[in-house]
Amino acid sequence: MPTYSLLDLSPIPQGQTARDAIENTVALAKAAEKAGYHRYWLAEHHNMPGIASAATSIVIAQVAAATETMRVGAGGIMLPNHAPLVIAEQFGTLATLYPDRIDLGLGRAPGSDMATARALRRHMAPEDSFPQDVQELIAYLSVDGGGLSVRAVPGVGTQVPVWILGSSLYGAQLAAYLGLPYAFASHFAPDALEQALHIYRTTFQPSEHLEKPHATLAAGVCVAQSDEEAKILRSSQILAFARLRTGAPGPLPLPVERVEDHVAPTVLNQVNHALSCSATGSPDTVRQKLQEIIARYQPDEIILTGAIHDNSARIRSFEMAADVLNSL
Repeated sequence: MPTYSLLDLSPIPQGQTARDAIENTVALAKAAEKAGYHRYWLAEHHNMPGIASAATSIVIAQVAAATETMRVGAGGIMLPNHAPLVIAEQFGTLATLYPDRIDLGLGRAPGSDMATARALRRHMAPEDSFPQDVQELIAYLSVDGGGLSVRAVPGVGTQVPVWILGSSLYGAQLAAYLGLPYAFASHFAPDALEQALHIYRTTFQPSEHLEKPHATLAAGVCVAQSDEEAKILRSSQILAFARLRTGAPGPLPLPVERVEDHVAPTVLNQVNHALSCSATGSPDTVRQKLQEIIARYQPDEIILTGAIHDNSARIRSFEMAADVLNSL
């Protein structure tokens, strides 16, 4: 049975505010810790009216302060948006405040549209410096600061665990080469999952950070007392994803009984495929689906995610998901 964790985007439900979303995140994190989740990750997105985790390190600090033992971190920070030193200082500060509890997952995508990426960076370099930036960031967090003339304070010596995140083969290759743990974004981009895990596991080079591969897959989950109730709760996320795909992002919509009445068939097919690495239904239905996913991919860890408009229902969903995983 793999370790189970939770990925949260701090969704902003329709009719609520960003503050409500962050308070919802803190409430979910407290419940997740009680339910036995190993780590709680938040993701960086910008210019998204339905996501409140843009200032990811600040939200991580709120979650870490509200919990006691669960690991908390980024899943992930989109490193092209930042200077490695700034992220080293942010996560070095988090690790100083919450020792041995902070994770740093790094992604290569901007996590936004190009106009927003320009607003974040001001100067867009044409070359891909992601591998060098990852290594520079790790050096800042190392015991001796990597011998660099500039030191991250706080940061140096904290040795915050660094993960590579990805939805293609690139991240798998880089994680294997650097000997780092790897997490695949199969919750919205499942196509290359099997091949990426194979590449990561077969080409992994042991390092001072990790002796053997540690592969995590992400899966959507929505659990309720019945299949029909779960399907309705899940409709909010399907609607939100469809609207994002069609260029009309917004707050997390209210659930509907028949999502097919609100989304064009071609778009709905695309969305259902993108979100296909998931389990929706009653505990028995979700148990069967998660068993299939785990048996097929053999992850070392599974990180669950899911957006439900009613945060009480979202908390119950993750609590039931934990019960299901504990029963496997």
